[in-house]
This record gives sequence, structure tokens and C-alpha cells, in this order.
Amino acid sequence: MTPQELAQHLASILTEIVAARGSDVVVTEQDTKVDRPKNRDHGDWASNAAMKFAKRIGANPRELAEEIAARAAEIDGVAKAEIAGPGFINITLDAASAGETARRVVEQGEAYGRGDALAGQRINMEFVSANPTGPLHMGHTRWAALGDSTARVLRAAGAEVVNEYYINDAGAQMNKFGRSVLAAALGEEAPEDAYPGEYIQTLGKRVAEQIPDLAEIAASDREAALEQAQELGYQLQLAEIKDSLERFNVHFDVFFSERSLHTAGENGEKSPIEGAIDRLRAEGHVFEEDDAIWVRTTAFGDDKDRVFTRGNGIFTYFAADAAYYLSKKDRGFGEKIYLLGADHHGYIGRLKAIAGAAGDNTETDITVLIGQLVNLNGARLSKRAGNIIELDDLLEWLGTDALRYWLARYPADSPLALDGEKVRSRTNDNPVFYVQYAHARTAAVDRNAAAAGVDRSAFAPELLTHATETDLLGKLQQYPAIVAGAAELREPHRIARYLEELAAAYHRWYDNCRVIPMGEEPVEDLHRTRLWLNDAAGQVLRNGLDLIGVSAPERL
Repeated sequence: MTPQELAQHLASILTEIVAARGSDVVVTEQDTKVDRPKNRDHGDWASNAAMKFAKRIGANPRELAEEIAARAAEIDGVAKAEIAGPGFINITLDAASAGETARRVVEQGEAYGRGDALAGQRINMEFVSANPTGPLHMGHTRWAALGDSTARVLRAAGAEVVNEYYINDAGAQMNKFGRSVLAAALGEEAPEDAYPGEYIQTLGKRVAEQIPDLAEIAASDREAALEQAQELGYQLQLAEIKDSLERFNVHFDVFFSERSLHTAGENGEKSPIEGAIDRLRAEGHVFEEDDAIWVRTTAFGDDKDRVFTRGNGIFTYFAADAAYYLSKKDRGFGEKIYLLGADHHGYIGRLKAIAGAAGDNTETDITVLIGQLVNLNGARLSKRAGNIIELDDLLEWLGTDALRYWLARYPADSPLALDGEKVRSRTNDNPVFYVQYAHARTAAVDRNAAAAGVDRSAFAPELLTHATETDLLGKLQQYPAIVAGAAELREPHRIARYLEELAAAYHRWYDNCRVIPMGEEPVEDLHRTRLWLNDAAGQVLRNGLDLIGVSAPERL
């Protein structure tokens, strides 16, 4: 029996009791959810439902708890239900009921832990969105790991999620990039404001190789040469960014070009930015003042109204932000999640104001998550980029698994300082190694069991009575609720912390309970049943690691 199923039983019991007392109070499974007691002498699961509802229906908490417990004790699979303190209900499952979890996990496989709490929701998850003017660096790693892990968790809860990267490929920074690449391609001295780093020289060489007549073009038409060098350099740099992300096990479904927002349609349609101002004007949120077009964002909580375009006809960054948000809305996304860096707190108000002006619910249709920076001791500046620590260098030094795990195990809004040598260490003090080692152990048990003739031909869950077995089964039962909670709160670090607890429970079980008989002992149903439990632990470790983009090796 899972904690969710037990909560359903308790909700049903409490609903009947409430109705019998003539109350119209509504009871939900959320009201009767159960928790794992810290003291295992208090049973497998505990509920404070009686104390939550006693006052609302005019009952004594302990008396209400006794009534609930009496009925709970009759639930199939419950060994006993006892009262503690002012009205806590402690429930102990019988061994067979608890042990059934092992079979359920193995039979459901990758589907175990996945649910439908967010079914029907279509979510746009935008993250990283670094300028395509240079390689990805350490500042982008946390957003990449957290964004991708969050999307995986949301999908596990039933949502349809699209990972999107917004390419800032318009504006002054792109022109600066183009001048830098052209100068490098022509062997000229770098412009005063050029981007630093050897990567620009490398891009320049590649551009010169792919446009062999670039010097002749520049001699006759410098602007044409700049346009070609900038475009090719941009495409080469963007391809490198995509490759780095894939190496980091981060996949994007959509790369959305900012330039497309400025491009008019083939049949004379207005550009998306021009269309955005018309749409917001139709909603009554646009006004003109001081030779500029404004959007009245203060009506939606922004600290000041925003300029869309000034008298020179040049659109502001806000204009692109508004058009981009409307694009997401037009593509059918209900919730739009933005994962932004620590220096983007000012964007929260303006983005929510755009949502409000577009007619969306600012509480449910847009979520802005602000992440803090990460500091990694021992990391070295890139020789190629000069003034940054490149993602590719971090991956070569630490590996994808270690870096992703460590970045995923902390809340996004907490500052993070990591020790590089600890991150890459292969000891039990390193949580990623500790969890992966637990999974590798489950695989080793499988191999050794097969060699010893132990299989899963029998399953007798009532035999799983050792304290470490009860503890391990309890951890496995918690996994679906952990995934649902991580999805609801957009906090993938809850998965990582759970996996560490599960690994600890598995290691304790491994040290105390044998799957393979000693010496000449015969293979019995207990061994076969423990193999089910071993495989269930391995399955949940794999499922959880996958949600944070980390592999589950079978050997370490």
C-alpha cells in the first residue's frame, strides 16, 4: 500500500464521519496525507487529520482520532492503528502489504513515480538563453542543470513541457560580435570594443576558410563583408553552444530567434513586435507621451510604465520581451516559466506586467524563477575564452554526472559554493558517487544472483520483516509523492535529496540482508523475494537519477 492509497482511505473514512455529524466540511486526500514517523516505533505512517478537522466539526481531537483509527484498522493491509498524544494516528502496515511495493515498482519500471497531477498542462520552460556571442560559461551551468531537471520533473507529473532557448541574436551585442569576427577573419587589429578571447580568433579563421573571398568583398563593400562574417560567425558559435548543451545532457526543443520578432511577414504582415503593440493597444493598455509609445504596466504591479518605442522608431528590449511573451501565448502554452539569473530581479515585475496586459493570470500563467550564482573552487579560467570558465572545460574536469548532480541538489535561490575536488571525488562523502554506487550495487547483486541461481520466480512479501527491509520499502513508497511535490514546487533538488536517503536505506539493507544464500544453503523464497526488493531499489534509483539528468551506471 502506498502513502497515497492510505491517504485516500483516510479521506474516505473522515468524509463518512463528517457527514454523519451533519457537517458539510469537504475532505481531500491532501488533508489526510500521511508522513513517515521519525521514530519507527510509532509505526509506518502517521496522520494528524483528526487534529486538523476536530475544531471544524466540533469534536474532541483524541476522540475523533480514536474513531478514525478504529476504522483504519479494518483497512486491508493495515496491521494496526494507534493513537498518540493529542490525536496523532500511527498506522502500521502488515509485512505483505508493505512488501507489495517491491513487486509494484519492478512491474511498473520506468513508469513508477510518474503521475498525472499536471496532465493537460502545456508549459513553456525557457532557460539559459545566453547571447550567441561566445561560449557557455560557468554562470550558465546552474541554469542549464536546473532548467532541464525542472522540465523532466514536470513531465513526470504529467505536463507537456517544451524546453526553449531564446537566442538574443539582434541588437548592439551582435553588431559588436560581427565586427570582432570580421577583424579576426581579415587579420586586422581588433576593434577597441571587441570581444576578448582566442575563440574569436578561431571563429575568424573558420569564417575566412568558409568565405575565401571575404577580403575582396570587404575591399569593395565593407558592410556586405560584415554581414556575411557576422552571420556565419553567429551560426558557428550557436552550433558550439548547442553541442555543449547536449554534452551536458541538456536538450532544447526550440531555439527561438529574437530576430524573428523584428521580421515582417512575406505578405506585408506586420512584424511580431509591431503586432504586439497593436494587441496591447486593443486591450487598452497603450498610451503615447513625449513622442514615445508606452505600455501602462503599472496597472499590473510594475514599478513604472514601460516604453515600447521612442520617436526614433527603434523598439526597446521591453518591446521584444512583450512580443516574445505573446508568441508563447499564441503557441498554446498555459504556463510560461522563465528561469533567470541573479541579476534579473527587475524582470519579475515587467514580465508579470506583460502577462497581465496580455490578459493572462499573473499568478498561474507565468512563473519567474531567479537563480543564484555558483562559485566553484579550483576552476580555472578558459585559455580559449580568456576571461571566463567555460562549460566545456568544466565537463572535461568534473564530468557531466557530477556537475549536474551537485547543481541539482540545491534550491535555485540559494547561493552555491562548491569544492571542485569533492565534486569529482569517488568517495561516500560525495553524494553523486554515493547514489550511483548504490545503483551499481543493485546491478552487482543481480549479476551475482543469476550466477547463484536466484531469480524472481517467487514473491512472498510477508517474509520481508527485517527492520532495514521495512525502512527500504517505506522509502520506495515515498517516491511518487516526492516527484509530485518536486513538480508542484518546481524544486528538482527534492529528488536528489530523496535519492541520497534511498541510497542510505539500500546500503543498510545490503549490509544486513542477503539475497544470495551462504555456502551450501538452499535458495529459498526469501532470497527470491529479496531479489525483487533489490531490483525495485535499483529501478527507483534509475528513475530518480534520470529526472536530474544523471546516469545510473551498473559498474563503478
